[in-house]
Amino acid sequence: MSTRHDSGIVLRSYPFGEADRVIVLLSPDHGKLRTVAKGVRKTKSRFGGRLEPFTHVELVLYEGRNLDTITAVEVVANYRHLREDLDRVTAASTMVEAVDAVAQEKEQSRALFGLLVSGLSALDAGPRSTDFVSAFLLQLAGVVGLAPSLDACAMCGRSEDLDRFSFAGGGAVCGRCRSEGSVKLREGLTAHLLGLAGGRLADIAVDDSELSGDAMWVTRKFVEYHLDRRLVSLAVLDA
Repeated sequence: MSTRHDSGIVLRSYPFGEADRVIVLLSPDHGKLRTVAKGVRKTKSRFGGRLEPFTHVELVLYEGRNLDTITAVEVVANYRHLREDLDRVTAASTMVEAVDAVAQEKEQSRALFGLLVSGLSALDAGPRSTDFVSAFLLQLAGVVGLAPSLDACAMCGRSEDLDRFSFAGGGAVCGRCRSEGSVKLREGLTAHLLGLAGGRLADIAVDDSELSGDAMWVTRKFVEYHLDRRLVSLAVLDA
């Protein structure tokens, strides 16, 4: 048994035993980490609020057979401003939920980690639009190799007449390749999605456009289809 240093962003946690919690983090070098924080549920815990979701931390870990134990924590960024607004908390929750769904244990995840840091930093800087969440999810899909085809037909490769979207087929499809289950897209939506997928998160407009609602619906359904799970955090938006 030995100790090692690591860093990560807290994705979630859950009770473990009478006073401990399992802390699930995303590490840039080791992917998804499941660690134990001893005594963290006690009033006088020495970790305090340093292991709350969305927090970027530096860790000292005591390596165990199944779970590593956190022996020291230093906060790099707590993104406290985003916690002051329900919409931003919802966006951050959606981001970490999606990251949690795709991250693999013991697998380098620097691109995914960098995307999450960029997203949380942008949210902490100020309110964001629905397009911001759509952009994050589209870019996450790209990081893990699931990016939808948006500038060419996912079936034949043509770049004209991209007026439908196939979730099973992997993106926009032309009129010749429309298939059962594909949906009609509003004019301009494909270009809007393409801009979100390739845009810098910090530069995404604060205000929604007339296409934002449709963009979120398509993005959410695409991501949930390929993850084979619902994004529970987005239920708040449904309400």
